[in-house]
Amino acid sequence: MNQMNATKQKNTKYITFAVPCYNSQDYMKRCIDSLLPGGDEVEILIINDGSTDATREIADEYEALYPNIVKAVHKENGGHGSGVNKGLELATGLYYKVVDSDDWLDQDAYQTFLAKVKELCQGTGSTSDLTDVSGKAADAAPENQLPDLFVCNYLYDHLDEGTSKEMAYRNVFPKEQICTWKEIGHFSPSQYLIMHALFYRTEVLRETGIVLPEHTFYVDNIFAYQPLPLVKRIYYMDLPLYHYYLGRDDQSVNEKVLMKRIDQQIKVTEIVANCVDLDEVAKEYPKLAVYMRRNISIMMAISSIHLLLIDSEAAWQKRKDLWERIKAGNPELYFRLKYQTISGLTYLPGRIGGKLTVNGYRLAKKIYQFQ
Repeated sequence: MNQMNATKQKNTKYITFAVPCYNSQDYMKRCIDSLLPGGDEVEILIINDGSTDATREIADEYEALYPNIVKAVHKENGGHGSGVNKGLELATGLYYKVVDSDDWLDQDAYQTFLAKVKELCQGTGSTSDLTDVSGKAADAAPENQLPDLFVCNYLYDHLDEGTSKEMAYRNVFPKEQICTWKEIGHFSPSQYLIMHALFYRTEVLRETGIVLPEHTFYVDNIFAYQPLPLVKRIYYMDLPLYHYYLGRDDQSVNEKVLMKRIDQQIKVTEIVANCVDLDEVAKEYPKLAVYMRRNISIMMAISSIHLLLIDSEAAWQKRKDLWERIKAGNPELYFRLKYQTISGLTYLPGRIGGKLTVNGYRLAKKIYQFQ
């Protein structure tokens, strides 16, 4: 290896971690401390989104202590999506990962994952690592042959209840082998890709032109959906890497909070439904198109169910209007959602249909123990 290449590899930031923070003083240290063991081979962008507590000071302290790893970024308040956008704008790492300020990474899984990323980027991985499922060898060193997406497992952590549940993808992706959407398996009913499981190659994300809306919750659904058709190579590691904390009363996934923010949930649902031409996706990756359509179905179900839980005339009208806009914009998608996916069960006619939907939701929530 010549001196120039050695210097380049020495200075490489393999992963950019973006940590959007808004009034996160009470828990952000746990998150950042879990990322620091990546050392100089990662960068941590603490995006202070106009906080009014001690978040700014904590971010500055970390930057002063770890100037080669941490950068404190202070900006006016724009919401979580704005923080993700700013992180992507500034990222220098080969891969881009968003870590919410109340979440953290498992240390053993983190070191295993980072070592594998380095192997693939440096071209020192084993033959099985660098061979796709068709048996074709894949060069690791050139960036255009690297995985466009790493997928790892994540855990739902109900710390207040002392429970944890792992969400894995062993049935979907081959382990530690480059694959495409043509070789994936089938997602189970409660299984789908979310932001916490994904490490996108930074340049692929930028190529999508993704810009998340500001002052809007639930934008992680867009982040985990819109770039997928541009992902050509996927690499899955069966590691319990990301700890997703659940339990705070003010979390956006809390049922009561979601009901208060239902207009933002509807907004994101419609963005997801309209941002990708699934007919075009289906021509190259039919399995991916099926998954993405199901993802829209899940979001439509979430919006419809929470409008039913609000149970006001205005909410019933919003539910009707949402489905009618989908029908007007994409009749084929509407037909599939209404008659071929689970979301159709959340748009049953009349009050009796609404009660059946809510009762089914309550039962599913008890069985699957989701938030």
